[in-house]
Amino acid sequence: MADLETFRKETRAWLEANCPAEMRQPPESEEDTCWGGRKWVFKSEAQRVWLERMAAKGWTVPEWPRQYGGGGLSHEEAKILREEMRALGCRSPLDSFGIWMLGPALLKYGNEQQKREHLPKIARGEIRWCQGYSEPGSGSDLASLQTRAEDRGDYFVVNGSKIWTSYADKADWIFCLVRTDPKAPKHEGISFVLFDMESPGVSTSPITLISGKSPFCQTFFEDVQVLKANLVGQLNKGWEIAKFLLTHEREMIGGMGMTGGRHRSLGEVAADTVGTEDGRLADPVLRAQIASFEVDSWAFALTLDRVGDLFKTGQAHPAVSSMLKYYGAELNKRRLELMVAAGGSEALEWEGPRSRDGFTVRSWLRSKANSIEGGTSEIQLNIIAKRILNLPGA
Repeated sequence: MADLETFRKETRAWLEANCPAEMRQPPESEEDTCWGGRKWVFKSEAQRVWLERMAAKGWTVPEWPRQYGGGGLSHEEAKILREEMRALGCRSPLDSFGIWMLGPALLKYGNEQQKREHLPKIARGEIRWCQGYSEPGSGSDLASLQTRAEDRGDYFVVNGSKIWTSYADKADWIFCLVRTDPKAPKHEGISFVLFDMESPGVSTSPITLISGKSPFCQTFFEDVQVLKANLVGQLNKGWEIAKFLLTHEREMIGGMGMTGGRHRSLGEVAADTVGTEDGRLADPVLRAQIASFEVDSWAFALTLDRVGDLFKTGQAHPAVSSMLKYYGAELNKRRLELMVAAGGSEALEWEGPRSRDGFTVRSWLRSKANSIEGGTSEIQLNIIAKRILNLPGA
């Protein structure tokens, strides 16, 4: 405990000395969130400096081993780091599908060459990744995917398409599920491969959502050559990796329900709109709704911490990620419903500098997809009922 208290004091001092003041303010737009990659343009010098300083410490991925660009921290130390960042209002230095999804999969299934090649670049924000899973005819039934990879000796030739590929037009590399044995049962014969999005034959087409904007694309592969060195795990055994990665994706989506330092609080937004009386929001109904949300949000935060502790000790139920994904997605939708309510008519403004191009209302509309992406809420409830509650099937 004494060592942890020393670590806390040292961490607090380092953050206070190294986190730029601008990086201690809630983000005002999507550009305020750093995704890194070859195409990334830093919005400010402070954003660049914050990423470089955290990456140099290994604190973009604090629990990854040092030899792969991580901080080598214990789970308890990483938890303290998160707490101290939250207390100071520090933004995340780097958001990344490589950190949230691919990294854990490579640490578990990648060979040493793949780990040393890709993990440090992820940790430093040098390469931005996207996920090639869903296809036009394979969404919830992902195992029916038809994108094929034909064996051509030293490489595969990939043909097909993926859909709902988040930020595919901005990504540098893709981790992709392909069918390498078309005669095998659908959950078999699938492999997990990595390749550069600038490879000949790769193209993307953006998909616009009801929010007027979208991170989604349809991604097309036409005779794309993928070296066999970029096959992760065993040939035709990619479904195991796919399931493992999905648990991390669902935890990531579940985390959307949390706001810690990422946005202005609901109370602050509502106070600007409806005013206060005796230090409290003037609208008692809205005040009660916000209070209820904040209580549920803190309870969810504690649940996330508890589940993280259980995972580290191998005691967490394998299906708990479905529970976190379901509740976190619903919590995020609820948060944005309240954000629109708290913002009044101004929150409905669609464009212009005052509303940051309709940031609130566009985010509210975008949140409707939270209960679809990463496995629909209905699918998650089925998993919870079957695997956690042990309820009989219909």
